[in-house]
Amino acid sequence: MPNIILRKRLKVITRASKSVINSMLRDPSQIPDGVLANQVYQCIVNDCCYGPLVDCIKHAIGHEHEVLLRDLLLEKNLSFLDEDQLRAKGYDKTPDFILQVPVAVEGHIIHWIESKASFGDECSHHAYLHDQFWSYWNRFGPGLVIYWYGFIQELDCNRERGILLQACFPTNIVTLCHSTA
Repeated sequence: MPNIILRKRLKVITRASKSVINSMLRDPSQIPDGVLANQVYQCIVNDCCYGPLVDCIKHAIGHEHEVLLRDLLLEKNLSFLDEDQLRAKGYDKTPDFILQVPVAVEGHIIHWIESKASFGDECSHHAYLHDQFWSYWNRFGPGLVIYWYGFIQELDCNRERGILLQACFPTNIVTLCHSTA
């Protein structure tokens, strides 16, 4: 809404470029008209779908679920590298966790785990597949995606190709164990 209003209003006053308008949306104090600047700011702050408060909440929930996943991996004594450790090694696109020793889940080998603190609907899942999951698969092999708030069951159709979907941390993990002879 503030984007539309600002564009219309500034076209009447001046021919502001798209980058100038985007800059004003990021920092409404740049808008010369104080009343308009305040209204744009109020729209942005009160946006219940795309505003900064919603982004902050989504980020916090995502981080909370990554911490939960880390704790579950530690509880199962699984050796892993997290995103920060992988980025320090020079990887640019990384899942949340790479397992240093692969495990099996429901008969499928898993090398990485991605945590999604959301519901896996068709639109978002296909975007994640394209933007993230297949590149993880290309780089690290088969993996597991946990949609903590569930997912549409029909989306779990890439198991044989190496991407499994779960709604929680799997309880039936098979690990490589050393026997003492």
